[in-house]
Amino acid sequence: MPLYAHSPPQADAPWHLLQDHLNATADLAAGFAQAFGAQKAAALAGLLHDLGKYSETFQARLRGAPEHVDHSTAGAVEVLALADKAGITDRVTAWLVAYAIAGHHAGLPDYHSADAGSLSERLNKQLPALAAGWRQEIMPDATGLLPKMNPASDLQSRIFALAFLGRMIFSALVDGDFKDTERYYASFDNCQPDRNWPSLQSLLPDLRQRFTAYMAGMADMAKPTELGPLRQRILQHVRSQADRAPRFFTLTVPTGGGKTLASLGFALDHAASHNMRRIIYAIPFTSVIEQTAKVFRAALGEEVPLLEHHAALEEVPGSAKEARDKLRLAMEDWAAPVIVTTNVQFFESLFANRPARCRKLHNIAGSVIILDEAQTIPRHLLRPAAMALKELVRNYGCSIVFCTATQPALDQAHFGTDPVGLPLAGGELAPEPEKLAAQMRRTHIVHIGQQQNDDLVAALANRPQGLIIVNTRRHALELYQAAKQELGVAGLFHLSTRQHAAHRQEMLDEIRQRLKDRQPCRVIATALVEAGVDVDFPAVWRAEAGLDQVVQAAGRCNREGRQLWQESPVSVFNAPDYPPPREVKALAGDLEHIRRQFADVQDPAALQAYFLQVYWRMGDRLDAEKILALHTMQQYRPEISYRSIAEKFRMIDDSQQPVIIPDHPEWQKLSQQIESGYVSATMLARQLQRHIVQLPQRHHARLLAQGDIRMLAPRQQTGQQSGQQNGFPVLQSRHLYDRECGLQWEKAGELPAALSVV
Repeated sequence: MPLYAHSPPQADAPWHLLQDHLNATADLAAGFAQAFGAQKAAALAGLLHDLGKYSETFQARLRGAPEHVDHSTAGAVEVLALADKAGITDRVTAWLVAYAIAGHHAGLPDYHSADAGSLSERLNKQLPALAAGWRQEIMPDATGLLPKMNPASDLQSRIFALAFLGRMIFSALVDGDFKDTERYYASFDNCQPDRNWPSLQSLLPDLRQRFTAYMAGMADMAKPTELGPLRQRILQHVRSQADRAPRFFTLTVPTGGGKTLASLGFALDHAASHNMRRIIYAIPFTSVIEQTAKVFRAALGEEVPLLEHHAALEEVPGSAKEARDKLRLAMEDWAAPVIVTTNVQFFESLFANRPARCRKLHNIAGSVIILDEAQTIPRHLLRPAAMALKELVRNYGCSIVFCTATQPALDQAHFGTDPVGLPLAGGELAPEPEKLAAQMRRTHIVHIGQQQNDDLVAALANRPQGLIIVNTRRHALELYQAAKQELGVAGLFHLSTRQHAAHRQEMLDEIRQRLKDRQPCRVIATALVEAGVDVDFPAVWRAEAGLDQVVQAAGRCNREGRQLWQESPVSVFNAPDYPPPREVKALAGDLEHIRRQFADVQDPAALQAYFLQVYWRMGDRLDAEKILALHTMQQYRPEISYRSIAEKFRMIDDSQQPVIIPDHPEWQKLSQQIESGYVSATMLARQLQRHIVQLPQRHHARLLAQGDIRMLAPRQQTGQQSGQQNGFPVLQSRHLYDRECGLQWEKAGELPAALSVV
């Protein structure tokens, strides 16, 4: 009697044979793992991942029996039994395969856990008997599993490397499983989805030619200032080093030096020299992704196969049966040749445990990775993040470029045996960074002491164009409201994450046009304007913060060098009524420490000393969540707390929750699609991304309880899982949001202005 993996969506249609699914998944997973040499381990995971479906209880489940069946654990048990008499390396690798198999639905588990579902608990549970003859059908082989790896020097790093390999094997498995299942169900629609992207190598001759022509055109159109030739010299110098062997690189170029395009040129040439598979550009803020993607498309052509991956709404729960859920999990697998994403997507994926988040990982191997504004990697996660980056370079064929004006001083020479140190020495791509810093100096930084809102408004009134950057959304809004009363609204702007990205982009476009036309333009903003936002003000005020933030703020002042640097002040002030967040206050203290040592805090030596001061002060808090301690080894058994690691490695404060502002031009259509439940939740999330605001969790809960927010979910989910809020959170009280001020959750409970006068 044949056994099956999946039942068909319609009567009298062919069922998905289990043997076919296991072999196809194994073939796909092996192909995905080839880039890092783990084909045998990934193939074994594919062969055994649904082994529990060989049980009669699961086959009954397919035929409609109500009993839930654990079909994942059997394969984990079997792979360990197969490797029990193998060599040490195969036994160790078999454990990694066991984690992957056990977690291919619910996610990689912890080895030990107080909660149910740990790997150790599942390996000891009673499982249904398997049908005789399954070994003859799939013939698993548990030898030669460990790929050739460049070993780390210390035990902690070697254990970390094994855990990282386990996550990569898991990635290959779940992507293979998703794709084969999708292929089976798509066959009923007579339409196989096109999942094939052109390879980067096939595109590179044309992309490099387009890029070179574009940069030459920019040089021809450039105004006769010193910046144009300097940018060209930087670009040529950076591209001339592209044939260097894959490794860690730094690109230290002051703001305005063209580092974004220079790094893209290097990535194109470096990928061509070393047969690399894709280019990944990671950016600290979602707000800059579209701007960067627009620059790349201008340089490479609008038709360039470029993936923008950013989403605040992910893994919205579905309600269809298992196989259909897989089709709804349409998370990008990062097979595109050029990817622009956020640091959050990139780094959290490296430590994730959920199938949808990990699915992309195998495609990172063999990539040129540009980390834009590298100093923004959260310092409380810096030690594990650095170890993951080292693994990508050491064992997965990647090159990584730290691209910033404020290089974060992470060379291992400063850290001894501390794993946070990276082999950066000799990897600088820019020509003489210290000389560049002097040549491209555009501002002077002054400290002006305490400033009340009235003082700042008065200072802004004396300049037709100026930018004030503060530390909190509350300060930005209240300062804007004070300035509005004094100055009016003409040419006055408020920018913060209270507004959704679509409105911020509209205002930035207007701001740039006003600056270009020399019209009055006064902006009050949070730090979101500091990293990668291309604006050029004659004067900037910055609330006290760390030196890297102050220097980034200075990058928005006299960017094009139209004034003497002595005439372009960046005024650092203290706002006593708006104390900075705790960590920002500590960083401001580090800056004060550096001010006592250096006459000029913009000196590259001062920046290096500042970062080293910060790292010294933080000490063990560079791994504040104790993530490395969750990687342990007992004899030949890696005991990895995958689920706990994923929960702890969070770059965004979990106290912030998203809400959709329903002003998308096609909102009615989109809301109907959400309620229908027949459209990919992830695709909807991508369309709605630019209309999302994050607000504090306690206020989110309050607005939800009051009915100011409601959860819009597919109809078939409604009423399921009592107490669980599924779906898309949508703002109902429209008066709480406007383009000018954004979402004012503090006003929840007040009557709309139109009603308060009745």
